[in-house]
Amino acid sequence: MASIVEAAAQILEKGGLAAFTTNAVAERAGVSIGTLYQYFADKNALVMALAREEMEAALGEVARALQGEVDPSVEGRIRAMVRVIVHAFRGRQRARKAVIQAILSQDGGISLMAPVAAFIARAGETVGRGPNSLLGPLTREQVFVVSRSLMGVVRAAVLEEQPFLASRGFEDEIVRMIVAYLGAVSAAAGRKP
Repeated sequence: MASIVEAAAQILEKGGLAAFTTNAVAERAGVSIGTLYQYFADKNALVMALAREEMEAALGEVARALQGEVDPSVEGRIRAMVRVIVHAFRGRQRARKAVIQAILSQDGGISLMAPVAAFIARAGETVGRGPNSLLGPLTREQVFVVSRSLMGVVRAAVLEEQPFLASRGFEDEIVRMIVAYLGAVSAAAGRKP
């Protein structure tokens, strides 16, 4: 199954959604079309599997980034998180764009945001607790704003094929946005970020 998902990513990266067919994926993976259909009902199921796989990998890296092993400051942790999200799909920009387009056409992006929002909610519940806490716990509304702001900016840059997507300047602007928001949240609650 992993070879089929990898083949799907390669097809999407090379030719986008226009080249993405189950026959092309099966051929690239070196399996029969029947074998592909044993694992995936259609190409939408294959796109969703690719999206889930990439999202799980990215969220695992984000969890490590938020632990602050490299830079324990609020900005350092946020920068590490942003870097992971911007560089998701291992630099396969066309594949990521195709996956986002396919998901948006299916459910408006809900399936793409659900794991990110759940992850941020879990992080938001624990970020203000424990010996390495940086901020107070985030409310449901604050989690919504942070997750949608981050993912919305990255999604727009991917879909618009912005040349600065992987640049340090773009990363800096996203970090500035999130740090400023979290600073305002902390200040409103009477905490020092």
